[in-house]
Amino acid sequence: MSMEVTAWHQLYSMNDRQERRSVSRATLRRIAGFARPHRRKLTLFLLLSVVLAGLAVAAPLLAGRVVDAVFNREPLGVVVGVALLIAALAVAEAGLGLLNRWLSAGLGEDLILDLRTAVFDHVQRMPVAFFTRTRTGALVSRLNNDVIGAQRAFTDTLSGVAGNVVTLLLTLTAMISISWQITLLALLLLPVFVLPARRMGVRIARLRREAADHNAAMGNQMTERFSAPGATLVKLFGRPAYESAEFARRARRVRDIGVRSAMTQYAFVTALTLVSALALALVYGLGGFYALADRLAPGALVSMAMLLTRLYAPLTALASARVDVMSAVVSFERVFEVLDLKPLIQDKPDARSVPEGPVSVEFDDVRFSYPSADKVSLASLEEVAVLDARGGEEVLHGVSFRAEPGQMVALVGSSGAGKSTIAQLIPRLYDADSGAVRLGGVDVRDLSAESIRATLGMVTQDGHLFHDTIRANLLLARPEASDEELWDAITRARLAPLIESLPDGLDTVVGERGYRLSGGERQRLTIARLLLARPRVVILDEATAALDSTNEAAVQAALGEALEGRTAVVIAHRLSTVRAADLILVIEDGRVVERGTHAELLAAGGRYEELYRTQFDEPTVAAA
Repeated sequence: MSMEVTAWHQLYSMNDRQERRSVSRATLRRIAGFARPHRRKLTLFLLLSVVLAGLAVAAPLLAGRVVDAVFNREPLGVVVGVALLIAALAVAEAGLGLLNRWLSAGLGEDLILDLRTAVFDHVQRMPVAFFTRTRTGALVSRLNNDVIGAQRAFTDTLSGVAGNVVTLLLTLTAMISISWQITLLALLLLPVFVLPARRMGVRIARLRREAADHNAAMGNQMTERFSAPGATLVKLFGRPAYESAEFARRARRVRDIGVRSAMTQYAFVTALTLVSALALALVYGLGGFYALADRLAPGALVSMAMLLTRLYAPLTALASARVDVMSAVVSFERVFEVLDLKPLIQDKPDARSVPEGPVSVEFDDVRFSYPSADKVSLASLEEVAVLDARGGEEVLHGVSFRAEPGQMVALVGSSGAGKSTIAQLIPRLYDADSGAVRLGGVDVRDLSAESIRATLGMVTQDGHLFHDTIRANLLLARPEASDEELWDAITRARLAPLIESLPDGLDTVVGERGYRLSGGERQRLTIARLLLARPRVVILDEATAALDSTNEAAVQAALGEALEGRTAVVIAHRLSTVRAADLILVIEDGRVVERGTHAELLAAGGRYEELYRTQFDEPTVAAA
């Protein structure tokens, strides 16, 4: 193995060789997988890097030729000719350098695009349990900071490595052909370049990883505290000073790490530059001695001095590149960590569509437990040292019922009884552990996610909206819908007067989570979205629980439009909203403890009658 290859291998070594080698190989294979679609551009980029390295070595040799021509008093034409050749090479180097930089930038941006879309698409396939545990800021950091860090490996480090390795080879060849003694003396200082790189690379990578974690934590804090609910909560509990101090603590830590990283790298590069300068003085001294003794031409001395900078500059760059490589590897590993987290819920290869026509909803002896954290999350995304090992406790115990096409089945019971869990199994936000959930007689695990989404419509208690226009929020349900269809859904949801009164109408921005609208208006807008989707099955999860009586009446009227002719599963806290249900299920502790119509359950005098009496019986007031 040549000296250059050995040095480069050492630059990529770590103190813990065995562990690092396995991780690096796996990471490099995956990086190569992302680079493979761009291999033609990458090949041209590397070839240009080699050509540029050759041009960089040619200039010192030509400069020495000019000195010799002057010293030997050769014809002016020779000096002018060599000078013009140097100028032509400089122009060529500048032009090829611009082209190489364009290729480098294109490769880097292509990599960012590929990584971001891969992570974004992968995260969208994750189950709801992933989002209930993961901190949003930490996840966003993976798509921003870490992806950009990985991109630098292509835009900066790769071009430097390719060009500098070729430069080293050509420079050493030229130097040895001029004076092997001076070259050997210069190489004696090589360990000064190699040994510090091994330690500094590990240290810088550790600092960069810690900085990335703190940046993610700050992103989380900003994401949560800058939202309308988060800001309100902080103000209500009088915590701005504490939040500011906590943010400042993390920011100071990032600052301290940044200073330490910058000074460590600067001290390292400065030391190597100093060694290069000392080596240059040595070359001038020894080369001057040889020139005075007529053992070396003056031009060769100039060429050796210039070539020495071509030798140590690449070595310095390669040693510094180790820091960039390690930082890029850290970024790649953080991105791959997310991509390696397998979604619990995936379509089968032969997934079917929900059968045409009216759709029934059936639960057949369904048992379910929420997945543990290690199956759906990462410690780094939750900002904890170790994932919570709890989980796996059964929360639904043999639930069975059937909603016939066009029927309404209502779920009632105490908070935490399992009603919302049942509702989340129907659109396959989670999968049952045993038993079956069926749509149209087909197990949802055998259906495609796209088909389930096209069949189901769901309205939840919070009525979530994106920070976008009314039009955009409605078109989530059906992107191809016309304005006439939008207004029809709005009118049926009892929202037309409100939207007509707004200056921008359908193009009014509703604010984050729809906070520029009242609770009732948000709910009716989500119902309009449901009407626009035209689902065959509707799920209502406490859709009116947080509304006052006036808003509740408006929302109930809109819901009447949404439920007409559709199979419906309704979770209700207010029993007045489910009196007309075809079947009422009383859920307690994850079990169906009673079932029947409103009249049947009241007559039975069980848990439903108790809940009803608690809500509607007037307390007796003692006479004064």
